[in-house]
This record gives sequence, structure tokens and C-alpha cells, in this order.
Amino acid sequence: MNTQQNPFGISEKLMQIAADAQTSASAEFAAIEEIAEYNGAKVLRAFQEQRVSAACLGGSSGYGYDDMGRDRLDAVWAQVFGAEDALVRHHFVSGTHALSTALFGILRTGDKIVSVTGAPYDTLEEVIGIRGEAGNGSLKDYGVTYGQCELTPDGKPDYAAIPNAVKGAKVVYIQRSRGYSLRPALTVADIAKIVDATRCTNPDAVVMVDNCYGEFVEKQEPTEVGADLIIGSLIKNAGGGIARTGGYIAGKKHLVALCSYRLTCVGMGKEVGCSLEQNREMYLGLFMAPEVVASARKTGAFASALFTKLGYRCLPEQGTAAGDIITVLQLGSADALTAFCCGIQAGSPVDAYVAPEAWDMPGYDSQVIMAAGTFTGGASIELSADAPIRAPYAAYLQGGLTYPTGKFGVLTAAQKMLDAGLLSL
Repeated sequence: MNTQQNPFGISEKLMQIAADAQTSASAEFAAIEEIAEYNGAKVLRAFQEQRVSAACLGGSSGYGYDDMGRDRLDAVWAQVFGAEDALVRHHFVSGTHALSTALFGILRTGDKIVSVTGAPYDTLEEVIGIRGEAGNGSLKDYGVTYGQCELTPDGKPDYAAIPNAVKGAKVVYIQRSRGYSLRPALTVADIAKIVDATRCTNPDAVVMVDNCYGEFVEKQEPTEVGADLIIGSLIKNAGGGIARTGGYIAGKKHLVALCSYRLTCVGMGKEVGCSLEQNREMYLGLFMAPEVVASARKTGAFASALFTKLGYRCLPEQGTAAGDIITVLQLGSADALTAFCCGIQAGSPVDAYVAPEAWDMPGYDSQVIMAAGTFTGGASIELSADAPIRAPYAAYLQGGLTYPTGKFGVLTAAQKMLDAGLLSL
């Protein structure tokens, strides 16, 4: 095989299987590109209608009073996501921080939060108070109670049980992405059904959606089907691989205001917080996001098609609607999982020469291995793979700034497994 076509020394047989896999994913690629075109036009229109100017791309210092770029970015974000208002800030250190800010902003002593998508993501457990030491400042310490509506055996929301489960809840919490589980990510249609089920018995509940990994995967967002708040990270989908940090909260105006009081202080809220030199990156990241998300989804679709042909179970299965950018590859052993992650690292543009190792990562109850040779540390919209070292030894693959580089990253991972004798062709 011509080395210009195969510059990474991938097995010729593996390349042939990859070509077949790419062909089998062609219909999915076409659907992904059509969604990206729609969302790209939606973002462009919001930039135009909100009168984004060159002056918006600069930053402010100090208190950040009258920061036009910051305030207009909120307006653009709100329009794109079908919300009344938004809080988009580089001050959010992660998606979990943005979620925590929203929860503490909305909930008060005596209130109840109910998760209707089973157990929340690991990093939120200590925020809520269902794990960790008493007295650490969790919601539980402040007198907020927690309830949980389990998923059905096939990993889907229990729509019949939700109306009763959410009675008396101040916040109904939805995690769109699968987290470190095998359940399917929620589509916007799924979220609309949860909203309807909630409103049957609790019309005043605040429906809050962890939207991480889900932005621009579909043509609509949860706020367009009745969710009151959506929250996410800018080093995932919505930052387009450009934003170096930050997060967002979008939804009902009065709720966004309460969240802003938690981020800064009561009485000041959104009116303060300098943008420094981050505005341009957040604007440009949002502008690029639909196309970058498409590249990430195509990378995942290719990985799923390839590893399915290699005999592994992959989720979502081909032809199944996707709710996020994550592709799960059940690799069957700790050795195969480690080799795969080492291959993703070796196929990355940054730190390709290092080998990831599992470690005790803050906020998780199992050792976690993370492969992320990224331009921004921990950016999940760039090609990365991570997993807890526990059965069923599933790798959670996400990202890919461009499809060609994402594809060769996946092939490098498969080749690493082949070289270690963990994969047979």
C-alpha cells in the first residue's frame, strides 16, 4: 500500500477492513453532514441578528462592567439554543462546575431534586451528597433531599414511573449523555417525553438538563422542547475545539439570573465578570461547533463500524439514533482497554509519545484511564478515549476535530491492539 495513503504503518488487512467500514457508514455520514449544515446556518443567523461586531471579540478587565462582547455572546447563545437567556463564561472550570452552580443557584433548604435518568455522573455524586463526607458543603448539607427514578432494564427512561417520582420535586434532573454506562444517550425526543411526563403531576418543576456531549448532535436542543435549563462545557461540543475553558447555562431568564447570583454574587449576577481575552475564542468556537461536532460524530460512526466488523459490541449501534458524540466500544478486558487507549494517545497530535496509565482520578470511585493528546487539556471534543477500569471494560470514545485525523487515531488504536496480540483479523 502507498505510504502516502497509509503514513502510520497500519496493517494492510486492517486498512481493507477500515475501507469497508467507512463505506458501510456512508448513509450515517450523510445524515450527520445534513444536520451540521442546518445547525451551521442557525449559528450564522444568530451572529447576524445579534449584530456581532469586531468590537465584541475584544475583552474587558477588572469588574467587567459594560462588556459588550460578553453580553452579546449571551444573546447569541440564547438564540442558538432556543432559550430566553444564557450565561456563557470562561469562569466555569468544567461542566460539573456549571451544573453545580445551577443546582446551588436554584435549590434551597427543604427542596428536593429527583434524577429521572438513574444515578448521576460520578463527579456530581459529592455535589449532591450521595457520596463523600458530611460537612463538605454538598446540597445534602444544606438540607436538599435527593430522589432517583431508575431506568428501565433496557436503559431507557421509565416514562410510566416518572410522574409519581417527581411529585414534590423542585428540580427534575436529566443527564442526556450515557456517562460511564451502557445505557443509550437521550435524544431530544426522549427529553420531550420526560418533560411531558413531569408536567403531568408537577407543572412547576424546574427541568434541568445536563447537555454535555449533546450540543448540535440534532437540529433541536432540549430548551426547544420544554426544558427550563440546559448546562454544558465549552471544552466539549459547544466550544468547537477553540474555547480553552468555560461553560454555559441557558434557559428561562429568571432561572439564569439565579444561577448568575451563585456564580458571582447576589445583586450583581451577570453584570460583572471580566472576559479578559476569551471572547474571541468563545465566539469562534461556537461558530465552528456544528462542523466540529459533525467530525466527532463521523469519527465515532467509523469507529463503531470498524470495531463491529472486528467482532466487538459498539454503542450506539449502526442505524440507531444518537443523542451525543460518545461511542462505546466493549473491549472485554483491561489489557485490551489499556491498549486501545494507548493507541488513541499515540494517534493524537499532542503528546503522542506518552502512554496513559490508569489512576485515582478526583470525583471517581474507580481508577480511570484517559487518553487525550489534545490542544486543550481534557477537551472531549478533541479525539480522546477514557474509561473506568472495571467490567465490562468499555472504552468511551469521543471527539475528533477533523474526520481524517480522527479516523487515523482510531486505526492507530486498533493497530496497537493488533501489535499486542489482543486483536485478530
